Amino acid sequence: MLWTDKYRPQELSAVVGNKKEIKIITDWVNAWKSNNPQIPLLLVGPPGIGKTTLSQIIAKQFSEHIELNASDKRSQEIIKSTIGESSSSRSLFGDEYKLIILDEVDGIHGTNDRGGVKAIGDIIKSSKHPMILIANDFYSKRLQSIKPKCQVIKMKKSRWNSITKLLREIAQAENVDANPAALKEIALKSQGDVRSAINTLQALSSKDSTLEVQDVENMKTKDTRSDIFNAITGVLKSKTPAHVKEAMWIEEDPTLVMEYIAENIPREYKKKDEIKKAYDYISKADIFFGRTQRSRNYGYWKYASDFMGIGVSNSKHETYKKFTKIQTPTIFTLMSRNRGKRNLRDEIAEKMSVKLHVSHSIAISMFPYLEIMFKNDELAWEISDYLELEDNEIKRFRSKKIPKKVINKMEKQKAQMRVEERDRRAEELKNQMITAAVEIEDSYEISKPDETKAEDTVKKEPPKEKKEKKKTDKQVSLFSF
Repeated sequence: MLWTDKYRPQELSAVVGNKKEIKIITDWVNAWKSNNPQIPLLLVGPPGIGKTTLSQIIAKQFSEHIELNASDKRSQEIIKSTIGESSSSRSLFGDEYKLIILDEVDGIHGTNDRGGVKAIGDIIKSSKHPMILIANDFYSKRLQSIKPKCQVIKMKKSRWNSITKLLREIAQAENVDANPAALKEIALKSQGDVRSAINTLQALSSKDSTLEVQDVENMKTKDTRSDIFNAITGVLKSKTPAHVKEAMWIEEDPTLVMEYIAENIPREYKKKDEIKKAYDYISKADIFFGRTQRSRNYGYWKYASDFMGIGVSNSKHETYKKFTKIQTPTIFTLMSRNRGKRNLRDEIAEKMSVKLHVSHSIAISMFPYLEIMFKNDELAWEISDYLELEDNEIKRFRSKKIPKKVINKMEKQKAQMRVEERDRRAEELKNQMITAAVEIEDSYEISKPDETKAEDTVKKEPPKEKKEKKKTDKQVSLFSF
């Protein structure tokens, strides 16, 4: 049995660390128990600090609970069918409340999870029962619409001395002779992850009933990768290359990190020469990212990382002792605003490509000329009618709508042209039929002499038939014989 399960806290008071946060949670539970509904709790923090354990302890305070891991069931239909009805229906035990637990809600992303966040938002609105949501990344975009609807509790990593005390108690209960220095080393290397520390203690104790410092020295420090906001803070606030490199060790797209750094340089640096030098390093990093994309040689990434990390860090003369809020790159905001315009442009270009048999890029290059041509109302109507443009697509080339008088006039002209075209086609078809009839009649007159000769030939042929008939009679008489 895993020691993490065996020694899992059974009461809120037994949870290691986060005493202030636990007090808030206790008040929340008591409010619900007193029939005073509260907004859902959103527990946010890195893995291994006890978020799931807390939710399971809270679940014991209610008659029943429903737990759903959003990383497994995340689409809108699945989430609603799983907990949608349960969130608004009564408990099996009468009027008592049931607890709804949603774990890893920040894991909802991608095409397969479409509508998952919206489904959770709808459930929060309609729920008549207490809800606890659990996430790892406080800055996740998936939480932007969820956080305003919840009471957010940021769980912190446990301190090494609290973890050491817990490890000592477990070692005594398992009859492990552990050196206090060894337990302290495990706690330090766990980087605030209680679960990791307990698992490490169990793994090392399974070999021998004694635990010394040398048994722990070769153990690697837990991989605690920084998030993007800590990375940007490390670059802008530090001048130590080792600290900057450690902060830059994150699981994010490096080009995204570069955009964040570029956005926040003028917010942190104040001197013009510092800003100029920092952006010079950003431009060099961008060059190496471009080389990476063209050559598919990802070895260039390390040079780009050093330029935008250590280079930008060393651009400042000294560190600024002030608070700077890290801002999301405005380029993403501008791109999202222009997304509709780009889509509209592409839709018009697609229609032009089909009608005019030109490429997409050439169609877009014709837009400036269309803007000039669309100034004429009648010409604008003719072009839009030919290309089958919608009203919003017409607005791309002119600000005003085409007057109704012009539309009615042009539609009448179009209808008249259709009638004239129809009559012209009918006349052409009639003429073709008359010409064909005359040709057939002429060919019939030419073929008459041949038919007369054929008739004469037919008249001369009967005698031959009589002779043949006589021969046939003779043959018949022979058979009769």
